Amino acid sequence: SAVVDIAIQDYVADVASELIYQNKSQISKEVLFAFPLGPHMAIYSFQAHSEDAKVQAMLQDEVQQLHEAIGGWENLEYLQKESRYAGEAFACFLGTLSPGREVVVTLRYVQELPRKPDGAAHFVLPPTLHPHTKLYGRAFALPSAMFLLAAWNCLTSKLHYSLLLTASLQSPRGVANVQANFALTPLIYTAQDRSTAQVSLDGSPPSHDDLELLVYFGDPTAVSAVVEKGDPGAPPGSLLGDPMVLVTLAPSIPEAVPGQRQSGEFIFLLDTTFLEHAQVPLQSRDQDGDSLLFLLKSLPLGCYFNIYCYGETSVGTYPQSVEYTQDNLTEAMGRIPSTSSSLDDTNLLGTLRSIYNTPRPHGHTRQLFIFMDRLPPDKEAIAAEVCRHRNSHRCFSFCFSRDSVTLATALARETGGDATYVSSDNSVTVEVLKCLKQALEPAAEGVSLSWTLPHGLEVEVLEDTPQSIFRNQHSLIYAQIRGQAQDTTVAKGVMTLQYSLDGQDVTHRIEFPLCPQGDGRLAVHRLGARHLLKRLLLEAVSASGDEPRHRAVEISLTSGIVCPFTSYVGVRTSQRVTWYRGPLALLPPRQSLIPCQIVEFRGSCKETSCFPTTIWEPPGWLTAACESWLALRRLTRGIAALPQRGACSKACEPPPPSLSSLKHVDPMAFVLHSSVFEPWFTKAFTECQKLVALQNLDGSWALSSGLASVLEINEAELKGKLPGEVMEPSIWATVLAVTWLHKNDKYYQDLCELLEAKAVTWLCSRAVSQLDKCLEAANTLLASSVKPSVFRL
Repeated sequence: SAVVDIAIQDYVADVASELIYQNKSQISKEVLFAFPLGPHMAIYSFQAHSEDAKVQAMLQDEVQQLHEAIGGWENLEYLQKESRYAGEAFACFLGTLSPGREVVVTLRYVQELPRKPDGAAHFVLPPTLHPHTKLYGRAFALPSAMFLLAAWNCLTSKLHYSLLLTASLQSPRGVANVQANFALTPLIYTAQDRSTAQVSLDGSPPSHDDLELLVYFGDPTAVSAVVEKGDPGAPPGSLLGDPMVLVTLAPSIPEAVPGQRQSGEFIFLLDTTFLEHAQVPLQSRDQDGDSLLFLLKSLPLGCYFNIYCYGETSVGTYPQSVEYTQDNLTEAMGRIPSTSSSLDDTNLLGTLRSIYNTPRPHGHTRQLFIFMDRLPPDKEAIAAEVCRHRNSHRCFSFCFSRDSVTLATALARETGGDATYVSSDNSVTVEVLKCLKQALEPAAEGVSLSWTLPHGLEVEVLEDTPQSIFRNQHSLIYAQIRGQAQDTTVAKGVMTLQYSLDGQDVTHRIEFPLCPQGDGRLAVHRLGARHLLKRLLLEAVSASGDEPRHRAVEISLTSGIVCPFTSYVGVRTSQRVTWYRGPLALLPPRQSLIPCQIVEFRGSCKETSCFPTTIWEPPGWLTAACESWLALRRLTRGIAALPQRGACSKACEPPPPSLSSLKHVDPMAFVLHSSVFEPWFTKAFTECQKLVALQNLDGSWALSSGLASVLEINEAELKGKLPGEVMEPSIWATVLAVTWLHKNDKYYQDLCELLEAKAVTWLCSRAVSQLDKCLEAANTLLASSVKPSVFRL
C-alpha cells in the first residue's frame, strides 16, 4: 500500500510517500529498494523500518573513511547488470524480510516540474509509487531469494495494492483548474483568493497508465515571486535558516510568423561526418545541395550567423558572426574545406571556448548547432564548459555515432535545446530543420532582475539569471533574503523584470509579501540548494583552493541533497535488544553499514516494448550532465585541484552507452529522434535540392534555365507564359516555384516549409495585386490546383 502527499507550488513539487511492502510468500526474501531518478529530481530523505531493524540513508563527505558495508553488494551489482531498466536510480539494500512480515519505506523528494505549452505544471507520479501493469508488468530472471521493490520489475501480472493520494496546490497567481488522467475529488479552495487548493484521488487508480496531473494557474504567463520561510531550527544566515524566494519567469511571447525578418545568432559547428555528407559550395549552382544548403538557406533575414569546422585549428569562418546576406553566405561556404582531411582530431572544446570568448551581436539570442561523430576525449571538460555558459545560449546537438549520443544529449539538456541521433544520411536534413523551426521561436532577450527591499535586507541570487527565455519555456530563479529589516512596518518587497521582445523594452514590476509562507517542507530551499551546488561545483573545478568544495559539502549535508562531493551511506540499526546479567540492563541497538547509493543500471532489454514510453534519452556517464549529480561526480574525476575527493565505488563505474538501453525522460524535455523514410524520399530530396540551390536568400527565384530544368518545362515556354500584368520576371518565377512545391507537398513539406514561408513573404511585399493572375497561370502550366490561401490571399 502507498500513501502519497504531493505539494505543488507553481512549478515546484515536494512529494512525501509511505510505502508498505508485505512478504506474502512462504520463504524469506532479500529486499532491495530502487527508485528511478528523473530529470530535475532530488531525494532528500529515505528510511525504512521493519520489526527487526531500521534503515536510514545518510549523506557523508566522500573523504571520510567509513567501514565497508556488510553484505548486499552482490545483489546490487547483479541488478545493475541484469535489470531491464537503464538509467540512474537510488538503491538501498534493506536486508531480509521474513514470511508474513512487512517493511515500511518513507521516501521524500523534490522536483522542478515541466511547463506545458498552455502553461500547466505537469506532474507524473513515479512508477515506484504506482506500479501499473502496462509498462512494468514484465519481470526478468532474479535469484529466487531476492525480492525487488523497483516499480519497473513486478514479479506478478496482477498488482494488488492500494493508493491514497492527496495534492495541495499553491500559487500567488491563483489555482484555476486541475486535470488528471484518473478520477479526482472536487477541487477545494482553502483560501479566499484561491491561491491554495486541495484535491485527492477518487477511488482506485487506473492499473494501466502513469498517473499525471496538470495544474493550471490564474495567469499562465505571469511573473511571480513566492517567499518560503526558513527552518526555525537552522541558524540565521545559513541556507536553510533564511527565507528563500522562488521566482517564476514565464513571459508572454507571441508565436513567430514564418518567413519574416528575425533576430538571432546561429552558429554551426561542423564535424568530419557532417562535412563528408553535407558539404557543397553554394557558388556552384549546378551542383546538388544537401543538408547544409537547406539549413543555411532556411535562416531568416535579419539574423547573424557563423560556421566553425572544428578540428585541430577550430577557426570560425569569420572572426565573429556576420549579418546573414547572400554575399556573406557565399563567402562562408567557399571557406569550408572541401574534404575533411584537415580535421583528423576533433577539437570541440577549443571551438566552444573560442565562441564563448566572442561577443554576440546585441539583441540577438545565441544558438549553437553542434554536429559530432566520434566521442571527444575531453568530454567532461566539454560538459563543464557548456554548463558554465548555460544561461547565455542554447544548444541543438546532432550525433552520428552511438558513442556520442550521451554527450550530445547532455549538452542539449543543459542549455534547454534538443538532441538528435541521426540514423541515416538522408534524415540529417529533416531532423536539422525540425530543430531550426524550434530555434526560430521568438525569445525574451536581455533578461534582467532587480530588487527593492527595506533597509537591512538584501537578496542573493543562487544562480545567474538566463539571458534569454524562449516561447513556451519558463525559468525558475532561486534567491535568498539575507539580513534583518530595519523598518518592520514595510511588509512587501518589489522585484523588477526587464527584457526586450521584438525590439521593444518590456518591464514587469512584481510586489511580493516579505512575510514568509510555507508548510515547513522547504521544497524551494532544497531545490535552491541544488542549483547552488551546481554553481559551487563549477567553482571547485576551476578554483585552486578548497573553499567551494567545503561549502558544497556543508550545504549538501544540511539540505539532504547529494552532490559530487558527498555520497549516501545506509545505516542499519537493529531493533532488537539483548538482555544479559551485569551492570547494564541491555545492550544498545547494534548498527551496521549497508549498500545505499545512486547507481547506474545497465538495461538488459533489447526491445523497445520493455521501455515505458516512446520518448527516450540515452543512458551513460554523462546523460544529464550538470542536471545529474552522479554525472557531476564523474565530471570531477581526475581533476588535480580536488585531490581530497574520495573515489567512486565500483558500482558507479559508467556502462558503455547503447541506443538499445535508453532511459525515460519527461516529454517536455529532450527527444531522441530516429527517422524511418519512405522509398520516395531519396528521389524527392534530390529534386528539391536543385530548386533550393536556385533560391535567393530573400526567398525569391530568378527566371532561369535552371528553374526550367527543375520544373521540367522548356525555358522558352516558361518565359512565354509570363502573365502580362507581371512586370518583374522573378515574381513569376517565385510563384512557379512555390506552386511546384505545393503540387508535391507530400514530399517536400518537411524540407521546404521555412523556404516557402520566405518566398511567400517576399511575394506579399512586392506583388499582392499580381498574385491571383500568376497563380492561375502557374496552376495551368504545372497542371496543379494550388489554392490562393497558400499565398495568404
